[in-house]
Amino acid sequence: MADTRDESRIPILVGCGQLTQREKDPTRALSPIDLTADAARRAAEDTGAGSALLAALDTIVMIRSFSDTSWRFASPFGRYKNPPRSLANRLGASAAHRLIYTYAGGNMPQWCVNRLFEMITRGDCEAALIAGGETLATQKAAQRAGLTLDWSEDAGGEPEVWGVAKRGWNDMEDRHRMAGAIFAYPMFENGIRGHLGRTIPDHLAATGRLFAHFAAVAKANPLADRRAGYSADQIATVSADNPYIGFPYTKLMNANAFIDQAAAIVLTSVAKAKALGIPEDKWVYLHGCADAHDHWYVSDRHNFHSSPAMRTVAKETFAMAEKSLADMAHLDLYSCFPSAVEIACKEMGIPLDDPRGLTITGGLPYFGGPGNNYVTHSIAEMMNRVRAQPGSFGLVTANGNYVTKQSAGIYSTIPPERAFAPRDPANYQAGIDADRGPVVAEIAEGDGTIETYTVMHERKGPAYSILFGRLGDGRRFMANTPDDPALLADMTGCDYLGAKGRVQHTDGVNIFVPE
Repeated sequence: MADTRDESRIPILVGCGQLTQREKDPTRALSPIDLTADAARRAAEDTGAGSALLAALDTIVMIRSFSDTSWRFASPFGRYKNPPRSLANRLGASAAHRLIYTYAGGNMPQWCVNRLFEMITRGDCEAALIAGGETLATQKAAQRAGLTLDWSEDAGGEPEVWGVAKRGWNDMEDRHRMAGAIFAYPMFENGIRGHLGRTIPDHLAATGRLFAHFAAVAKANPLADRRAGYSADQIATVSADNPYIGFPYTKLMNANAFIDQAAAIVLTSVAKAKALGIPEDKWVYLHGCADAHDHWYVSDRHNFHSSPAMRTVAKETFAMAEKSLADMAHLDLYSCFPSAVEIACKEMGIPLDDPRGLTITGGLPYFGGPGNNYVTHSIAEMMNRVRAQPGSFGLVTANGNYVTKQSAGIYSTIPPERAFAPRDPANYQAGIDADRGPVVAEIAEGDGTIETYTVMHERKGPAYSILFGRLGDGRRFMANTPDDPALLADMTGCDYLGAKGRVQHTDGVNIFVPE
């Protein structure tokens, strides 16, 4: 039976482009916006329509740069005041009247695909571009060389902003120095280790084996930044070249942000694709998708080894697509740190050694972790995979903040039998919100037990610890320990999960002293 749906309301992906810049001279390297424009042009060329596609764009979404996201990556070379307009000007996309800049989050590329598909279905959009890029490798090289680059531009106006502005940690977490991913994810990892009942050496070896599979995929990917194909032992063994960052994570277990990478994807309606002459073998459909978030602050979670939001998003995505995990030929799980992968696998029932593999790029530590934009790369690569194997299905997952914001999409070249119509996330978000963890005691005094912890390291060695614990009445507390080098070293060599001690509150900070 012929599909009688209005083709101007059927959304598809039609183009993708990626590049990794390896220019060693910072004065010759492309700026972040120019690298992003290059990726966008490649995506337009991929459609076959080229400049005609760029001229037809009505919407441009630019994923927020890391320099506009985190104090750790702030650029000393200026900033773009209206990034999507700067991008549109470089592309000659003068018809793009909707210019969007996102708030932070590794979930945002998939979240934006989901929203744009809805907009096309409503008739609010005909042709859109999602793009992003980072040049933190060039930024770092220029700073080390004492060079000054000019990355300032005011293209005029203010962009529309998508996403959530709210930062990922609360004031209590900030006071205890848990203000970023490198501080939070190792605490999840120790929570997972405790849940599994593993020793520190056994768990390090297991995470090394897990990420060795990612490193092997990156070795075969010419776009990947780290292509050494690290072994499990190389990943898990602490050395001068692979020190702890936040125990139990070595450097090779952390997302690699200091890269120059950009990616872009193009979405249109079927009618617009036909009008532009984009051949059907370029078309990719989104069969299922969903978005949800766990309790915004880590301290409010039930535990540090699960994600109700991830579980819910997977269930909703597969239900919308009317597919199961067994139907997926390709998987790309968000992989900023091992714990993100381990939790995703647990919540979706995926074996850690799944023969399909858990990444199609190599993952954020080895392919590269270009800020909030990694999933634009994974969607672009998924488009390439399903095009190369027509009729196959692929799952992309996306994760923002600290196992907080979850998004997923199922892609295929096969047209869905039904109109694109995801459930309103409000239908399932309320249940997640209502299921809150233990009461938190911001001011903690008395006997306590460690739930999970990390020891942050600097070049000279252990610097300070962060932990969550429970008081005798069951309330959760957050604390640091005394900055005692011997204690911090012992906390990386011996298991302090479940360790008892006493917590005291001083000047807004809880200090836990183990027995």
